[in-house]
Amino acid sequence: MEQLECCVCQVSVPVDAPHLGNRVYCARHWATLSHERPGIWRSGALHVAAAVAFAVIVALLARATQPALEGASLVIAGIALALTPAALWLAFFYAQDRLEPEPKGYVLGVFALGALLASAVAIPVLRDLFRVQDWLGSSPLVNLLGSILIVGFVQEFLKYAAVRYSVYLLPEFDERFDGILYGAAAGLGFGAALNIHYVVASRGANLAAVAIQVVVTALAQASFGGVTGYFLGRAKFEEEPIWWLPAGLALAATLNGVFTVALGSLTRSGSALSGQTTNPWYGLALAAIVAAVTLAALIYLMRRSNRLTLAGADLA
Repeated sequence: MEQLECCVCQVSVPVDAPHLGNRVYCARHWATLSHERPGIWRSGALHVAAAVAFAVIVALLARATQPALEGASLVIAGIALALTPAALWLAFFYAQDRLEPEPKGYVLGVFALGALLASAVAIPVLRDLFRVQDWLGSSPLVNLLGSILIVGFVQEFLKYAAVRYSVYLLPEFDERFDGILYGAAAGLGFGAALNIHYVVASRGANLAAVAIQVVVTALAQASFGGVTGYFLGRAKFEEEPIWWLPAGLALAATLNGVFTVALGSLTRSGSALSGQTTNPWYGLALAAIVAAVTLAALIYLMRRSNRLTLAGADLA
């Protein structure tokens, strides 16, 4: 008789063990498969609100006080601002994690890997190989196609790789919700690296513009990383067609590119990649809306998947 093993932990299971398609589960991992994890969604919503509030407060204070920061002190302050949105998300994650524990080292590792891939691969490839800064804004059509097919796919593939070739292979990735959690962590790390690069390249700019720009980048990158993570979470625990993961990557890249173009148009930016805008407040509003809508959509889709799984188990 063929020996069955749980697809998550490889523990031997009986022939009547629960399954989805050809994926067989032990009792423990079948129970966690459709776990709702409401704490993650609370922390996500709080992060969006806190990040927007942070940008508004810092921007208003900077404009009111006009702090006399120059050179290194301005860059250091800008880098501290660039890391704050990620720190806020980690704080909310750790707060909810007391009730729904997740390996903290893995979350931080995926965050760090996302930042490393952004700094070591994404920025050099887009800047030096594709030289997007030289041609991306030459026409509306080129801007849209380049933002999706070049910028979007490079960024989203690297966030996908940060999850797919690390924690995705481990037994601790044991429920579908983990895909969104780790995808968002990779996106935040990616956004933190982009923000630090922006601050250093602009020599700090001004604190009001920096505060708004870093929050816009962090919310957008975390949102698109969460989209890719949703597809990864479904792919690990369900029998999905061969096009499932490429379709998820393409969707995230398209959202990324469309957001970049919309951000540039809305804020009247000469270059959406440069982060220099004439009215960054519109960009902040757009990023907050995108993050909130993406969060709500992912909640709905994941809970729908959970309901279908449980309904199928009841019928069986």
